[in-house]
Amino acid sequence: MLNGKTALITGGNSGIGLATARLFLEHGARVVITGRDAARLEIARQELGPELHTLVCDVRSSEQLQNMADAVRERFGALDILFANAGVAYGTPLASTTEEQYDGLMDINVKGLFFSVQAVEPILRDGASIILNTSWLNQVGAPGRALLSASKAAVRSFARTLSAELLERRIRVNAVSPGAIETPIHRSPGQSEAEFRAYAERVGKQAPIGRMGRPEEIAAAVLFLASDASSYMLGAEVVVDGGRAEL
Repeated sequence: MLNGKTALITGGNSGIGLATARLFLEHGARVVITGRDAARLEIARQELGPELHTLVCDVRSSEQLQNMADAVRERFGALDILFANAGVAYGTPLASTTEEQYDGLMDINVKGLFFSVQAVEPILRDGASIILNTSWLNQVGAPGRALLSASKAAVRSFARTLSAELLERRIRVNAVSPGAIETPIHRSPGQSEAEFRAYAERVGKQAPIGRMGRPEEIAAAVLFLASDASSYMLGAEVVVDGGRAEL
């Protein structure tokens, strides 16, 4: 499905990004993942094998993003797929949220994503596919999640506006919108496996489908959006949330 194509996944060393990297490799793509932690990137490379390429990159840094794009150009010449996946998630109650927390979330989820696309746009082939990772929270009002929801609503908007801007190059920009997925982002420091399973069961019951999602289920949607199977989709959002935002 992706034979001969080159894909870049930001925030690809765990969770949805790592599951997507695995699936892309299985479907014949050359895959580069980025992350802030070299040790975690090496663990991912050992897990997925030597065909996986890794780059240390903090999406908050324009310099590192440019270095990322230069490294991909030097090794592969051009890109066919960008999955802008790097992001953070935490609660930001109105009464207690600090400017530091605001900046920390927005700098990665909004600024980092926008400038990731800007950095790689010159090396994207005409007809390439960009997939942005938003969230079911962009559609609902969740108490204590104002900033996370707003950041993901901005990402949803980017899928439309960047599609319009890149239309002449036939670069398709679409979004995947996960619900609550069993990834490290949901695990608290020091949390035991039993404690996490209890948490996952409690959160899973909030979705009509009755469980949390699996990273592989989001990766399958990203694969669809990256491939020619979605060639007539532009500026769209594929919601994979167990029905939580719809029912």
